[in-house]
Amino acid sequence: MGKIRLSKRLTKVSQYVKKSAPLADIGSDHAQLPIYLVQNKQVPKAVAGEVADGPFQISKNEVEKHSLEDKISVRFGDGLAILTPKEEVGTITICGMGGLLIKRILKEGIENKTLKKNTRLILQPNNEEKELREFLQLNNYEIIAEDLVEENEKIYEIIVAESSSKEIHYTDIELTFGPLLLKKKPAIFYKKWEAELKTNQYIIEQLKNTTHKEKLRNTQKQIDQIKKVLS
Repeated sequence: MGKIRLSKRLTKVSQYVKKSAPLADIGSDHAQLPIYLVQNKQVPKAVAGEVADGPFQISKNEVEKHSLEDKISVRFGDGLAILTPKEEVGTITICGMGGLLIKRILKEGIENKTLKKNTRLILQPNNEEKELREFLQLNNYEIIAEDLVEENEKIYEIIVAESSSKEIHYTDIELTFGPLLLKKKPAIFYKKWEAELKTNQYIIEQLKNTTHKEKLRNTQKQIDQIKKVLS
C-alpha cells in the first residue's frame, strides 16, 4: 500500500508530535495518525488504542494493510489503560473527543501511572476546552503550543502541553480563549469567536422573557468577555 494522506486536522496535530519517540494515539480513528507518522519516519513505533470493537478491528486491518504490524500495536482498551505503567512514549495524542472525556482519560492515566511526566500531550477537544485547560493547570501542565484548524465548516482547537516543575497559573480569560491563542489571535480565532458571539446573542434573545435568570446572566457575561477579547 502507498502512503496515506491525513485530514487537515490530523496533519496539524502531526506537526506537534515529538520526533524519534514512540507515540500513543488514543481513539485512533482507523490508526491514520500512527500509520502516517511511522510511514514518514517521524516516530519509530506507535500504539493505537480503541475502546469499541468495530474501530479496533478497522484499525487492525489498516495496520495490516500497510504491513506495519511490527511497528504499530493496535490495542483494545479504555483510554490510557492500553499502556503499561512501565511503558514509555514520547507523545500521547487524544483527538476528536469531548473535553470532559479527555479530562477523564488523563485523570485516570495519572492515577494509574500510565501518564508519565516526560510525555507530551496533544489534545484536540471537540468542546469544553476551558474545562480541559483548567485540568491541565491543576496538574501543572504548561500549554506550550495552541492552534486552530478549520475542517468541514467546523473550527477545532489543538492544545499541546507538557508537565512542568513549577505551578501553572492562567487567568479566566486565558483558560477560556487559550493563553497562546490570545497572544497570536490569528484570523481564524476571530472567525471562531464571532460565531460564538452570535450563538450567545441568539440565546439571550430566547431567554429574555423566561425565568432562567442565572443562565441569562452567565450568557451575558460570556458575551461581554468575547466582545472584550475581540475588540
